[in-house]
Amino acid sequence: MLPVVPALTVALLLLPVAAGLAGTLLPAFGILPAIGRAAPGLDAFRSLLDWPGLAAASRLSLVTGLAATALSLAVTALILASWSGTRVFGAIRRALSPLLSVPHAAAAFGLAFLITPSGWVMRALSPWPSGFERPPDWLVVQDPWGLALVAGLVAKEVPFLLLMSIAAMGQTDQARALTTARALGHGREAGWLVAVFPRLYAQIRLPVYVVLAYSMTVVDVAVILGPNTPSTLAVQLVRWMADPDLALRLQAAAAAALQLGLVLGALALWRALEGAAAALGRAWIRTGRRGPRDRALRVLSLGLALVSSTAVLAGLGVLALWSVAALWPFPEAFPDALTGRSWARHGPELGAALRQTAVIALIATLAALALAIGCLEAEYRHGLRLRAGGLWLLYAPLLVPQVAFLPGVQAAMLAAGLTTGIWAVTAAHLLFVFPYVFLALGDPWRAWDARMGTVARTLGAGPERVLWRVRMPMLLAPALTAAAVGFAVSVGQYLPTLLVGGGRVATVTTEAVALAAGGDRRAIGVYALAQTAAALLPFALALGLPRLVHRDRRGMRP
Repeated sequence: MLPVVPALTVALLLLPVAAGLAGTLLPAFGILPAIGRAAPGLDAFRSLLDWPGLAAASRLSLVTGLAATALSLAVTALILASWSGTRVFGAIRRALSPLLSVPHAAAAFGLAFLITPSGWVMRALSPWPSGFERPPDWLVVQDPWGLALVAGLVAKEVPFLLLMSIAAMGQTDQARALTTARALGHGREAGWLVAVFPRLYAQIRLPVYVVLAYSMTVVDVAVILGPNTPSTLAVQLVRWMADPDLALRLQAAAAAALQLGLVLGALALWRALEGAAAALGRAWIRTGRRGPRDRALRVLSLGLALVSSTAVLAGLGVLALWSVAALWPFPEAFPDALTGRSWARHGPELGAALRQTAVIALIATLAALALAIGCLEAEYRHGLRLRAGGLWLLYAPLLVPQVAFLPGVQAAMLAAGLTTGIWAVTAAHLLFVFPYVFLALGDPWRAWDARMGTVARTLGAGPERVLWRVRMPMLLAPALTAAAVGFAVSVGQYLPTLLVGGGRVATVTTEAVALAAGGDRRAIGVYALAQTAAALLPFALALGLPRLVHRDRRGMRP
């Protein structure tokens, strides 16, 4: 049974993506039998080209995606070059889990509540002589250039790239490479960028591509922080999908095809820029110049790390304040009184959304964990290795834009007579949960000391008993951490829930994003805080349960 698991997993990852792409591209070329369209044509693309905001929306998607990816990678590289291997970096590593657990929508709401003209930053500045008595008429959030959107994406993608980099660092021989570079006269930062970064980037290239594809096509963060006149192309096509005029489905499908083309073009451009950067780096090395030790760079990188993490955590603090605020007029820095009325008012609806969120996330995470364990155990028993092709398959649901294949998945389900309920949403979540669970569990699983299994087998234990009685207890902490990552990913899923659920499955994420249009800060604070708590609780359990289970086994505690 075990050898079947990898094949089943490959089918799970590829078939929905392939069927979804087909279900999106066919309507883009005029084939949608549900509304009586069976003859191919280009009318959908003509309608899309007639939309006045097409050029601006496409440009906004491309520029914000490239900018967010480039800034996230640059900040990550600076932090690693300046602080990897130090005590400061140990503190940065410990802060990654809580930062990663914060859903994108909650982080976006928190940032908006900080930097809007009536946000907490302006309120904190109000007592000073240069302060304001009323909110200034500044377009900070939803600015036409997408700067707030880029800032929100960078604040969330830097922790992700740091985590991927830390996982890949063991394959770079960093200590020896950095020692050699410094012996040749380079400072720490320049030596790391010259000797370590090229090796590291080869390991994290696919995660960087995932960040680029996600940043160009994200919907929930773009709804909260991005411009709306026009919005990004992904947001606009989701609006067309939700329109009661079924003819707009064809235009939305054409927009999805265009979005897919934009992402592929951006990936090709990024690949070309990689080659150009490598050529420039080699040319600089051939000059024989030595990079000095740059203290200013270290201060800058630490400052960027602090700003990124503080923006997320302070935003959560402001959300918490708004969720219990009574009267809070501008320019007061704190509310006049605290009250639980908002929680009481939204409690019944919030409880129902939380229960549905927990059920979907729990089932998707358990299924992903079972598949990941099956794949990794098959890899171990049969001497297999995850090669480059396998990595591309693993990342396929993350690299292909959600807006490019989820509408097709929805159309295929409807054509097959399948319901768009909680089970369909759970299956859609599994597509995106599994890659993260597999990546989080893969390195600890492969690093397990196989001699333990050899000893168990010499004592008469079979492969199944070695797995469940030896390996799994020893890997309890990594398995729970991987499950916590998967649970948090499921909690934060917006577009799969909205499209595959047909708008009938309400989770804390869909409800929170829906509140963005209303502007009720207290309600947004309640839902965004509940969403964050739902994602953070599994991390607390992953930290505490192994300590409790292994309280009498000090060597097995995390």
